[in-house]
Amino acid sequence: MDRLTLMTVFVAVAEEQSFAAGARRLSMSPPAVTRAIATLEDRLGVKLLTRTTRYVRVTDAGQRYLEDARRIILDVDEADESAAGINAQPRGHLAVTAPILFGRMFAIPAIVDYLQQYPEMEVSVVFLDRVVNLLEEGLDVGIRIGELPDSSMKAIRVGAVRRVVCASPMYLEKQGTPQLPEDLAHHLVVAASAVSPVIEWKFAQGLVVRVKPRLTVTSNDAAIEAVVRGMGVTRLLSYQIAPYQALGQLQTVLSEFEPAPLPIHVIHREGRYGSAKVRSFVDFMVARLRLQNQ
Repeated sequence: MDRLTLMTVFVAVAEEQSFAAGARRLSMSPPAVTRAIATLEDRLGVKLLTRTTRYVRVTDAGQRYLEDARRIILDVDEADESAAGINAQPRGHLAVTAPILFGRMFAIPAIVDYLQQYPEMEVSVVFLDRVVNLLEEGLDVGIRIGELPDSSMKAIRVGAVRRVVCASPMYLEKQGTPQLPEDLAHHLVVAASAVSPVIEWKFAQGLVVRVKPRLTVTSNDAAIEAVVRGMGVTRLLSYQIAPYQALGQLQTVLSEFEPAPLPIHVIHREGRYGSAKVRSFVDFMVARLRLQNQ
């Protein structure tokens, strides 16, 4: 096998964490995959994978090689697409990530429309409420909410969202409406995905309030459900509660103390060549998200 093929086999096995699953993904026989990995390790003179009866994991050297191999394979794919013509019809597979609720509310409708427009495209979507390293996790495009760290990724801003404190009308009628951030000390607090029993909520002008949640949950959906039922106040992003505000089930408080809005970006790896599939998807998502976040 040539070196690029060996790299492709290694990436498949490493990402699937299984020789058999890697073989299925590449439509190869398991013995052929095993021989390919052995050939690659012999050629490099390092051990790339640790094998046990239960799993396959990359070694430290394998992790570094995996990142380089992904980049090289992507460069080759982009070069092929560039040679085929800058206006080539997008085809192939894209892996995309976005925050869970944002993805369900905004990304999925746009992705469905994109797939209908480009019938030769396939998209896999990973919804996670955490920062994802696109290169390490084999993803092509991400939607990020919040300030971006310095990186080699290309980022296109498409809008912004606010961090809001909210509660149900029945809770506020019973317990009163907080007038100042410090008033939260006298209210029941619901926290989403808190990592400690005491958390800090930042407001405008550098004001920080420490709150001790009465209820801590691991998803924004659960926090919304709790406060809609009158459990207390919570802090979420404006788009997450918008449908409930429209129905009168939630209302925001302390609006004059909101911190600066958080930016929304579409990010992707900026290759040397313009990948038709990435370029078309990013352009489509940027136009749609900007329209929805005006």
